[in-house]
Amino acid sequence: MKNIQNKWIRGAIPALLLHCSIGTVYCWSIFSQEIANYIGFSKGAVEWAFSFAIFFLGMSAAFLGNLVEKNIHKSSLIATITFALGMAGTGFFIWYGGNAFQGGAGKASVLSLVGIYICYGFIMGIGLGTGYLSPVKTLMLWFKDKKGLATGLAVAGFGAAKAIASPIMQKLLGDNQNGEIFKMFYILAAVYFVMMFIGHLILAKPEGWVEPQKKSKEEGIIATLKREPVISYVAIWLMFYLNITCGLALISQEKMIVKCIGLASSVGIISTVSAIFNAGGRLGFSAWADKMKDRNTIYKMIFILSIVFTAIVVFTKGIQNGDGNVLLIIFVLALIFIVNAGYGGGFSNIPTLLSDHYGMGSISAIHGITLSAWAFAGLTGNQMANAIVQKTGEFIELHGVKVNPVGYQNVLIVTGCLYIVALCLSLFLVRPMKKVNAQ
Repeated sequence: MKNIQNKWIRGAIPALLLHCSIGTVYCWSIFSQEIANYIGFSKGAVEWAFSFAIFFLGMSAAFLGNLVEKNIHKSSLIATITFALGMAGTGFFIWYGGNAFQGGAGKASVLSLVGIYICYGFIMGIGLGTGYLSPVKTLMLWFKDKKGLATGLAVAGFGAAKAIASPIMQKLLGDNQNGEIFKMFYILAAVYFVMMFIGHLILAKPEGWVEPQKKSKEEGIIATLKREPVISYVAIWLMFYLNITCGLALISQEKMIVKCIGLASSVGIISTVSAIFNAGGRLGFSAWADKMKDRNTIYKMIFILSIVFTAIVVFTKGIQNGDGNVLLIIFVLALIFIVNAGYGGGFSNIPTLLSDHYGMGSISAIHGITLSAWAFAGLTGNQMANAIVQKTGEFIELHGVKVNPVGYQNVLIVTGCLYIVALCLSLFLVRPMKKVNAQ
């Protein structure tokens, strides 16, 4: 009974507290327009704060993976402080920019925009990377026989954070009658600091676990990676990168695609449902992988499903012709939900896939290096989709909204091709590996 209690109190619950907090980084789209209006910059300029946050999430995970490996308490404390500090700092620079633009000289302050980039992008990014990594190995140690279920549960918290926090943030934004959006960031900084600090205090590895001794850093990470052909790890990194890039490309255009098919009034509901699929994919695909001989099979399934549904929408021109056509609307919504589920499932399966290939000895460091794929995808996914939409097709007015159906279809053509590349990597270059529980 003690072991069962400890699994949840010392592993799962703190993981959820940490991931449900840092996962709210995906709520940026809810208030980015309000921030842009308040400080006097374009939405496009403000959007870079989110891209920087994802970039520094991946890079901090890559560079601080060794710290997480050595001391999860130090890394989770760093995550708690930097995430809350970054959010509070974002609020301060929004206030500063608003004073300059709204009540001062009426001119947008470059300092406020740079401050938001530093706080939301760099400082919060460090909290995101260390907070994301800190509970993952701990959970795999607690749930050795069901590592996929364990990591899926935690990472599902990251995916579900948007669905949980979105209505709360909408309420906080609605209560700010004077447009003082910065107050919301102060409130959230305090709430997430408390949640993450509690998670930091109770997070612990199983009693009796002894870290394998390494004579040097090289003998740890480099020697571990050399257990298999380099091409196998490169293929894992690339297919992880491509899955995130394709997911972000579609998710970034999701709102406008939904409006294209005549469901503008249901955007909020569909966004919540897609967030649930995102979280469900993280838990469902990883738990399913526990029952498979080779976890890479789950990636093959994710890519095949994504290719099939993308192809259906591309060949039926579902986005262009979907308005008023129930069947095409179902196809488009199915694609959105499948891609969200596969996007989430890709995250939850990567640490367990890596542990099967390289063991548990340096898994936090190797997982951290692999998350650098997320960093680069954060810079390329959204921007690739935006460039395609801006450079191809044409914007038309549909139900009072400016949309580019051909541009959105072209995004799907590109992501469909990238999914095929990812499937080939998974099929031909990632060496089959049976699940292991060994160190």
